[in-house]
Amino acid sequence: MTLESGAGASHAPALRAHHRIGSFEPELGGNLQDVTLAYETWGELNDAADNAVLLVHALTGDSHAAGRPSEGYKRGGWWDPMVGPGLPLDIDKYFVVCSNVLGGCSGSTGPASTQPGTRRPYAMRFPVVTIRDMVRAQRRLLDALGVRRLALVAGGSIGGQQALEWAVEFPAFVEKAVPVAATGALGPQGVGMSEIGRRAIMADPDWRDGDYYGTGRRPDEGLAIARMAGMMTYQSAAGQWERFGRRPAGRPALHPELGGRFEIESYLHYQGRELTDRFDANSYLYLSRAMDLHDVSSGYESEAEAYSRIEAEVLFVGITSDWLFPAAEVRDAAEKARQAGANASYAEIDTLSGHDAFLKDWKELTEAVEPFLTKKAES
Repeated sequence: MTLESGAGASHAPALRAHHRIGSFEPELGGNLQDVTLAYETWGELNDAADNAVLLVHALTGDSHAAGRPSEGYKRGGWWDPMVGPGLPLDIDKYFVVCSNVLGGCSGSTGPASTQPGTRRPYAMRFPVVTIRDMVRAQRRLLDALGVRRLALVAGGSIGGQQALEWAVEFPAFVEKAVPVAATGALGPQGVGMSEIGRRAIMADPDWRDGDYYGTGRRPDEGLAIARMAGMMTYQSAAGQWERFGRRPAGRPALHPELGGRFEIESYLHYQGRELTDRFDANSYLYLSRAMDLHDVSSGYESEAEAYSRIEAEVLFVGITSDWLFPAAEVRDAAEKARQAGANASYAEIDTLSGHDAFLKDWKELTEAVEPFLTKKAES
């Protein structure tokens, strides 16, 4: 386990580290001989080792959940307003952990990592990984950190899928779980949009069947288009009218114009370009596919059997304007969990921000989550 100082926020200094969890066998086959997870922590583990909070990031996120804007993190930590003294995830009370997921590209083992026994990256020789694989790898990290029980696991989108899977896979280990903007399985519209993004990457001539590492070329155009498609699933129609309307572009062009540009087009161009500067295209393929493949009932006779395993208190949080994981589907997941015997409840964020609300609407998110965090466990 290697440690280094983090450039965290003044109110939430982080400790960054890498931990080798060793060999790992993904559930769909293959073998990873030497897996490393990059992670950050805030606060201290108590003597009972039961005050740990695991935060699980979204598709293109990383382990930097908290921290003010800095040179390395221009936007700061992705949940910074939630983590720190006096905040919902109070680091004077909790030991907060966030790891970059298995298959990622921000320090954890993924397609860009060197394959043992070779001198080249895995690329598409990396095995397909699932949400369950990510959770099992995180469990091994927490065991190494001495955590005996999670007080809470929380995250949104693909992070919400992991939070729910944690409650099913390791029921006795989790006290509370908060899956935000996520259900037990992504619907066909979301899967279809993910596939459009993956095809854009794979159609880029610089993708080279995944073996672009060391060539001086990357499938940046394909990844940018994938990001543009993804960003459209994170917004709501009403929110886009409010934010962009049909206004002409106000920022410099990044691509050739055809009859001028709208502001929404420039926004998408910028988002696509920004992602290519910090994310690996092959990781995008693998992580988006893990999100699509996830089904909480996999390996069980039914969805009800999977939910019946849950011992934690679970708060499902839906977003009224989300069409990637519609609020009605999140509410339905909570009801199915209740019917299976789980202690599950539902809260809703009313906003025009769409799926992305869990990364920007801090007041509404806090109002939805904080009562659940502070409430005493039912006897």
